[in-house]
Amino acid sequence: MTEGASRPTLEAVAARAGVSRATVSRVVNGGEGVREPLVERVRQAVEELGYVPNQAARSLVTKRHDAVAVVIAEPESRVFADPFFALQLRGISKELTAHDNQLVLLLTEGRADHARVGRYLAGGHVDGALVFSLHLDDPLPGLIQRAGVPTVFGGRPGWSDATRQAVYVDSDNRGGARTAVDHLVGLGRTRIAHITGPLDQTSAADRLDGYRDVVGDADPRLVVESDFTPAGGERAMRELLDRVPDVDAVFAANDLTAAGALRVLRERGRRVPEDVAVVGFDDMLPLAEQTDPPLTTVRQDIEEMGRLMARLLLRRLDRRSPGEAGRGAAGPDAAAGADVTAGADVRAGSDASTGVVLPTTLVRRASA
Repeated sequence: MTEGASRPTLEAVAARAGVSRATVSRVVNGGEGVREPLVERVRQAVEELGYVPNQAARSLVTKRHDAVAVVIAEPESRVFADPFFALQLRGISKELTAHDNQLVLLLTEGRADHARVGRYLAGGHVDGALVFSLHLDDPLPGLIQRAGVPTVFGGRPGWSDATRQAVYVDSDNRGGARTAVDHLVGLGRTRIAHITGPLDQTSAADRLDGYRDVVGDADPRLVVESDFTPAGGERAMRELLDRVPDVDAVFAANDLTAAGALRVLRERGRRVPEDVAVVGFDDMLPLAEQTDPPLTTVRQDIEEMGRLMARLLLRRLDRRSPGEAGRGAAGPDAAAGADVTAGADVRAGSDASTGVVLPTTLVRRASA
């Protein structure tokens, strides 16, 4: 089609295929009841003419926008500095692209942005939402509930309102933390510290619980709260060395924190792992292989978490679409079915939430 020429219409496709306009509409919009030979004729005509469906008109028929909001409850400066978010977005994007859906990215810089995100979701611009990096006092879950938008959360929800149902994807943060600390105990370390993430996030709280599962009687001075950043890891490691000079091991809540801790240990003349063994969490590549020394860490499949979030949401949306009624149960338990991924743990919580929890594994390198 030359520049300035009119766009092909449904009528033009129908004429080329030798079928009715209604038949073309059903084929283009994914409807049923059209014989396969006619479907092929319509598809060939669409390709020959370069027909592109009008999204607004298509939405009137399908009740779908083929767009999903990805809401990250963090400021832009954090999102684009932490490779965790890039990996999760990559998994989400791959799954949405494979199903011809658009990704709409929404970030929150402050409280005013929460209201903006709530208004956008309530405005009917997207079919559903994927939300992660929530904090315990975050108003977003309430805003999303009021908007009535199908949602899947990244990470175990931390709210206590039992009337809310939630589907979520998470890693085994507590179990992974236990594995890390058990490893340090097995190395003969007795003064094992923990640099946490922000404890208003369930992932950080679960990792702290896993640490305490193993060394619950540890000196409370061995726990320092941080923020999942390299700078936070540096500050926490300096505080630990000042508080407890004889610390001989550190479990850091993520690899970025561990990288900051390693820099401070080097500055202070502490050999790793001879004087202080260090274990991180994430197995963020290439970072974990490029620290000095390479980092022993707990691996979680971050990209897979994003992919599963998108897959669960798309399944929920398919059940809500016209003509899809009755295909499977409607609640979150069905959305998080055991067939989602091999090896995942499907958990039903006391707060009516249902989660798919992915396993974690220890990756041994030179730091511990």
